[in-house]
Amino acid sequence: MSGTDFSHAQRSVRLPLRYALASVCLAALSACTVGPDYHKTAIKTTNAWHQSVTPQNSHPVTASADPQWWKEFNDPTLTALEQEVASANLDLQVASLRLQQSEAERKIASAAQMPHLGANASYARERASSNGILGLLGKMEQSTPGDIASGAQGFGPAALPGSVGNPSFNLPQYGMNASWEVDLWGHVRRQVEAATAALHASEDMRRDVIVSLMAETAQNYIDLRGVQAQMAILDHNINIARNSVKLTNMRFAQGAATRLDVADSTGQLRGFEARRAPLERLQVHLLNALSFLVAREPGTLNERLGKAGPIPPVPANLPVGLPSQLAERRPDIRMAEERLHVATASVGVAVADFFPRITLSGSLDIQALQFSGLGSWASRQYGFGPTATFPIFEGGRLLGQYRLRKAQQREAAIMLHRTVLKAWEEVDNAMADLATAQSERDRLREAVAQNEIAVETAQAQYKAGSSDFLSVLTVQNQLLASQARFVEATTEISRSVTRLYRTLGGGWENAFPVTRSSHS
Repeated sequence: MSGTDFSHAQRSVRLPLRYALASVCLAALSACTVGPDYHKTAIKTTNAWHQSVTPQNSHPVTASADPQWWKEFNDPTLTALEQEVASANLDLQVASLRLQQSEAERKIASAAQMPHLGANASYARERASSNGILGLLGKMEQSTPGDIASGAQGFGPAALPGSVGNPSFNLPQYGMNASWEVDLWGHVRRQVEAATAALHASEDMRRDVIVSLMAETAQNYIDLRGVQAQMAILDHNINIARNSVKLTNMRFAQGAATRLDVADSTGQLRGFEARRAPLERLQVHLLNALSFLVAREPGTLNERLGKAGPIPPVPANLPVGLPSQLAERRPDIRMAEERLHVATASVGVAVADFFPRITLSGSLDIQALQFSGLGSWASRQYGFGPTATFPIFEGGRLLGQYRLRKAQQREAAIMLHRTVLKAWEEVDNAMADLATAQSERDRLREAVAQNEIAVETAQAQYKAGSSDFLSVLTVQNQLLASQARFVEATTEISRSVTRLYRTLGGGWENAFPVTRSSHS
């Protein structure tokens, strides 16, 4: 190709390119984003936590709360369990994979903001019908098949005589094509905004899983230690009952006791022994639950946790932060807010669907009937220009979609308000549970002490013959009941602290850090 031909070819391409660039600039200058803009919801807070019941011993204070709140119990075994759950739990792994899916969906949505560029190449062996659309071209001069296949002679009904018709030919081709939607009304931008908010919601959903898992692990561990304490108390009372059986049998042999005393003492022993089976069953269930949380098979933790340990004690001061931090710490509140953001951006997408959509597209191809012609600039073919689509009649689809998105937005706003109120309720309930459990434990501690004195006194009186065995049975049952309730109240205090920190949204925020700035 000569220099003159090449310059002419450059000018022939530049002119449409200039028109296309001018259209892009004009569209960019006139672009706007329709639909409502999302504004962060202002959540009302107070300067101090509302406490329906004031705790007597351990007090919630407004000091900054440690996300790894279980360390407040100073129990190395519990801390190690929480670490294992954070690194191995299957539900957390699923939540992390769902977060990756949301990241991929946002990337897909944001790709619509960029031009699409593609390349193509093809080869076909073709034959055109003489009786088809080429017949509209009229009669052509008779030519040989070689002239037609070389491209020197076009097709026509008279290309070959008789019924043979047109010959087959080669059609190699390669080229490039590009397209870009001019986002005049913010249709794509709103989609990206919705995808970004959905990604943030997935992050908060994952954090909510972490919060729930950390609290569930602590609660199961505390319950396990409580059950083991109950079993230790029951074993102690079983030993007392066995001594009572020996004593009544000995006194019966001496004629100082009746058969009724022997039957009562034996019946009490068997009743105490029967109470152990449900506690053993509950211990197995809790051990298996903890094994499941660390993604291990049942029985894995039996050797490690099967021996009794103390119920994790509660510190005197419980740092819970400020009420104004609740909305930032609770992942379910943040998740509800991001879902409202998604719904608001989706309204903008529905509004943009009512407006025309403009796409700039272009293609440049090289096509020839012979492979030798693919290197010639004269074999080029191209096309540039905008394409506009106008929604004229959709049968009510667009209006229905807009109404749907508006209803979803209102629902999301109500759900956010409900989530905030529910959070305040849960925090107040957890503080009340803590306070009442502490009050109950203090009274039960005194009840246990008095019942122990009563048992010793009744046994001494029975041995001296100044009292019947019914008094011994009564005070022994009262002692066991008060001891069991004391352990339950002690367990409930630690369990209430677990619920309190769960309602505050604490739970290993730095174990799997995610920075939102990378998605903004």
